Amino acid sequence: MKKVPNRNQFSKILGLSLIVFLLFVSPLIAQEEAVADATVTEAAAGAGDAKNGKSLFNQNCAACHALNRKMTGPALMNVEARLSEEEGLDREWLYAWIKNSPGVIKSGDAYANKLYAEYNQAAMTAFPTLSNADIDDILAYTAAPPAAAPAAVPGAGEVAVGGSGGSSGVSNEIILGALVLVFGLLVVMLLLVNKTLQRIAQANGVVIEKENAEKRTPIWKAFAQNQFLVLVTAIILLLGSAYFAYGWMMQVGVDQGYAPIQPIHYSHKIHAGDNKIECKYCHSSARVSKHSGIPSLNVCMNCHKSIYEYTGNPEGPSQEDLENGYTNEFYTGEIKKLYKAVGWDEENQKYTGESQPVEWVRIHNLPDFAYFNHSQHVSVAGVECQTCHGPVEEMEIMYQYSPLTMGWCIDCHRETNVKVEGNEYYEKIHAELSKKYGVDNLTAAQLGGLECGKCHY
Repeated sequence: MKKVPNRNQFSKILGLSLIVFLLFVSPLIAQEEAVADATVTEAAAGAGDAKNGKSLFNQNCAACHALNRKMTGPALMNVEARLSEEEGLDREWLYAWIKNSPGVIKSGDAYANKLYAEYNQAAMTAFPTLSNADIDDILAYTAAPPAAAPAAVPGAGEVAVGGSGGSSGVSNEIILGALVLVFGLLVVMLLLVNKTLQRIAQANGVVIEKENAEKRTPIWKAFAQNQFLVLVTAIILLLGSAYFAYGWMMQVGVDQGYAPIQPIHYSHKIHAGDNKIECKYCHSSARVSKHSGIPSLNVCMNCHKSIYEYTGNPEGPSQEDLENGYTNEFYTGEIKKLYKAVGWDEENQKYTGESQPVEWVRIHNLPDFAYFNHSQHVSVAGVECQTCHGPVEEMEIMYQYSPLTMGWCIDCHRETNVKVEGNEYYEKIHAELSKKYGVDNLTAAQLGGLECGKCHY
């Protein structure tokens, strides 16, 4: 009897692969997740609740002041200590200044008039309703050191943000790679087992013979000889080609899903979603004009004159935002592009006059022969923006949500009832047409919304 070599290779390979797998995975499971909590400390210079002071600062001061940079007013980090050292002013002066700054200026106070002249004679808003205790809290917040950023943890981008515990720190990619490695080892083992079994069969004198395949007519030749099958196949191919050609031609000019990259990244998800800014605040022309209008950069500066950096949501960026590079630094960089376009000097808080046009890329575009009036739909019909533009408040990058085809508009006119409440113009015509059609509520189509001349001219 012949000796079969490598008969025990199967058990050896299996044991070796198991050891390699354990060595590969064990260090990864041992990773620990580091979480640091940012806390606001009490001010050492005086009594006050820094946590309450932060809330008061955001409500009353943040529109004109920042802690670490000059805005409409001076920076307020350690303002009490700086005024005491540089100007010899105490907290009582701050009480008087915050509660009635115009009165302090009129009294002839030297530093108050110096500050008034330095900031283009823009007097600070008086806050007589703030108590001394409230001001103490605000000063405690301005004297508190900034919260330290959480330390970077290797592989932190691979772990879900906000997890409270129990996470092993092993990413899905690493686990998948380990499984692929094990699968590859199993394939190799199966090949070795097959080879070993063949050698055992040869050693025992077992002969494996392959059956000779019967000679048959090739399928393609048999198909070509059957004229009926050839005819049916040709008809099916012609009909299928006509169907797909028609579908392709019907999509010409339909840009549903179009999402161009804009020169300045604008997140509707942050503005309309997180901050609840109404659509018509920026697109104010939609109320009174055919077009919704592109908001001017001055509208942006109404807020971003004071909002010079993006600090993110309290819950932190999502995993999807991090994967797409939408970090706080990214959004802050886009604000700097806005400043460059309008010619805003951050340091001196004034316009330089050196502006640059922003070449926005148009997303929604109807053919020239189609007429659409935003004001008629928004102001008269009361149609919500999301009806046509989709969930704008969830869009990081704005895209065309609806097909904007003629059939899509007609379907809407056939299904939408006309709102006549509080509209005397529609009351008489609604009463007459309701009798004519025998309905209680008229649709836009019954009111003439399907007439060609309504949309084409």
